Amino acid sequence: MKEPTQFLTNEKGEKIAVVISIEEYEKLLEELEALEDIRAFDEAEASGETPIPYGQAIADIKRSRK
Repeated sequence: MKEPTQFLTNEKGEKIAVVISIEEYEKLLEELEALEDIRAFDEAEASGETPIPYGQAIADIKRSRK
């Protein structure tokens, strides 16, 4: 069963914050990270640049560090 939503209010009774469980917070963070990954992929795909293989990227990075 889902917990009821709890709000913090200011002196005027206006909602200013939401209280959620740690589990719900962690779930939201995971979902946000997944969405950020999707956005980054979409931006990379839309850039029109030619992708390079992972192995080549790692080799290029190692070469540049020397």
